[in-house]
Amino acid sequence: MEIRSVWCVLLITSLLHKSSAHNDFFTSIGQMTDLLFTEKDLVMSLKDYIKAEERKLEQVKQWAEKLDDLTATATQDPEGFLGHPVNAFKLMKRLNTEWGEVEDLVLRDMSEGFISNLTLQRQYFPNDEDQTGAAKALLRLQDTYKLDTQTISTGDLPGMSSELPYKSTLSVEDCFELGKIAYSDTDYYHTELWMAQALRQLDEGEDSSIDAVTILDYLSYSVYQQGELEIALMYTKRLLTLDPDHQRANGNLKYFEFQLSKQKKVEKEQGLTEEARQKRETDRKNDFLPEKRKYEKLCRGEGIRLTPRRQSRLFCNLVDGNRHPYYVMGPVKLEVEWDRPRIVRYHDIISEREMEKVKELAKPRLRRATISNPITGVLETAQYRISKRRATVHDPQTGELTTAQYRVSKSAWLAAYEHPVVDRINQRIQDLTGLDVSTAEELQVANYGVGGQYEPHFDFGRKDEPDAFKELGTGNRIATWLFYMSDVAAGGATVFPEVGASVKPMKGTAVFWYNLFPSGEGDYSTRHAACPVLLGNKWVSNKWIHERGQEFRRRCGLQLSD
Repeated sequence: MEIRSVWCVLLITSLLHKSSAHNDFFTSIGQMTDLLFTEKDLVMSLKDYIKAEERKLEQVKQWAEKLDDLTATATQDPEGFLGHPVNAFKLMKRLNTEWGEVEDLVLRDMSEGFISNLTLQRQYFPNDEDQTGAAKALLRLQDTYKLDTQTISTGDLPGMSSELPYKSTLSVEDCFELGKIAYSDTDYYHTELWMAQALRQLDEGEDSSIDAVTILDYLSYSVYQQGELEIALMYTKRLLTLDPDHQRANGNLKYFEFQLSKQKKVEKEQGLTEEARQKRETDRKNDFLPEKRKYEKLCRGEGIRLTPRRQSRLFCNLVDGNRHPYYVMGPVKLEVEWDRPRIVRYHDIISEREMEKVKELAKPRLRRATISNPITGVLETAQYRISKRRATVHDPQTGELTTAQYRVSKSAWLAAYEHPVVDRINQRIQDLTGLDVSTAEELQVANYGVGGQYEPHFDFGRKDEPDAFKELGTGNRIATWLFYMSDVAAGGATVFPEVGASVKPMKGTAVFWYNLFPSGEGDYSTRHAACPVLLGNKWVSNKWIHERGQEFRRRCGLQLSD
C-alpha cells in the first residue's frame, strides 16, 4: 500500500518535471498519445491507492470501534476486568505489540496530532518483559490449576459467574504468541500445548494472519524435543502436504524417520512394552519437586482431611482481646482454621472504609516485590526495607540486586505516623494478639498481579541465617498477622504445604499464627505460600511482629517445641 503511494507520488513528480523540461509535447501527436497511456496508468494507480487507503482506514475504524467497546466496559471496573488473567495478558499484548502495528499502519498518512500523542504515550506502554510476564502467568495458572488450553482460550475459567462478566477469548495469534514465548524459554511442553491450540482454532475456521505451516513448524520441533518422535513425524508430514518444498521440514522428515527406527530397535531389544514406555514417559513428565506438587494440590483445594479428633479442635467463638475494655463491649469473632500450627481467623476485623484508605495510601508507592535468596529462603532484610522500602535478591552470577521472580506482586510500606487509620490498625493487632507491635515492622500492603503468587517460604529467620534481622535489633519474627482486603473469585489461597492447611481469602478478615515456639525455636510447619490468583484481584496487608518486647507478653517455654 505504501509502495503504491510512493510510486504514485514519484510518477506525478516525474511527469510534471518532464512536462516542464520538454514543453513541446504538443508538437507531436505521437508523443502526446504516449502521455494518454501514461495518464491512464496513473489514474489506475491512483484508484488502487485510494482503495488501499480506504481499506486501511476501514481497518483502523474497526480497530477503534472494537477498542471503544472494550475500554468502555473495562474502565467501569478496572480491577474486576483485569482480575481475569486472559484480559490482563491481552492488555499487555495490545499495548506492547498491537498498538505498535496500528502506529505503523497510520504513521504515513494520519494527522501529526495523533502520531505525536501516540509516540509520547508509547514510552509509558508495557514492554516485552510485561507481555512475556503476563504470558508466563497464564502458563503458571494452567499448570497450578490443571487447566487445558481450550478452557483458557475460551475464557471459561473456574469461578466465572454473572458477577464477573469480563470473559475474554484468545485468538490464533494469541495462542501462537504464548507458544512462542514458551519456545523462547525452551519450554517445549507448553510450546506444544499452545501451538496445538492455535492449530485447532485454525482448523475450526478461525481467520488468522498466522498460517498452519508456521504453527506446524514450531509444533513438530517442540514435540520432537520431548521425545515424541511419532507425533513429530506426523506433524512434519502434514506440514509437507501444505508446503512440499519446505527445506527444514524435508530435512526433519528424514532425521525423524531415522531416529524413530533406532528407538524402536532399542525398545525391541530391551523388550519394552508400549505400556512400560508410556509409564516411563509419564514419570518423566511428573519429575518435579514434591513440595511443588503438594503446593499446587493445596491451591486446587485438594488438601488433607482432618481426623474427627483434630476436627473437634477447630471452633468459632467470641474474644475480648485479653479483657480489653473496647472488645469486652464488642467481642470479635474468631475462627480456628487449623490446629497445628494454630492458625486463627478474625472475622469483620477491618472495615470497608479502612481497607479503601489503606489501598489509597499504598497505591502511589506500589513497587515490584523483591525478596531474598531463593536458596536460603531468607525474606526481606531490614537493611533493604529501611533504605529502599523493598528488599532484593543477590544474583549469584552478577552479584547485583535483582527482582525476585518467585513473588509476583507489588508492595508498599505504611508507617503508623502517616495516617490515623494505620495507627488504629496497628493498635487493634496489639490489643487482639496481646503482643507489643512497637518493635514490629511497618504495615506491608501487597497487590498481586495477573497470576500473582508467592512461592513457599518462611517468615522467620532460621539458625543458618543469624543476621536475617540484625539491622532492626528486634530479634526474629515471632508472629505473622495477615489482612485480606479483597475477595478472590478463584485461586489466591494461603497454603501451608508442610501440614496441608489452606486458608481462602475473605475480605475484611485477618489470619494470625506464631512463627516461633515459646522456646524461640522456629516452627517449620509454618512454611507457607500464596497461590496464584486465577480470577479476581487480591489485596492483602500484613504485620510481622518481632521478639523484642514480648518477654512478658509471651513467656519462654522450656522445651524446644513448646
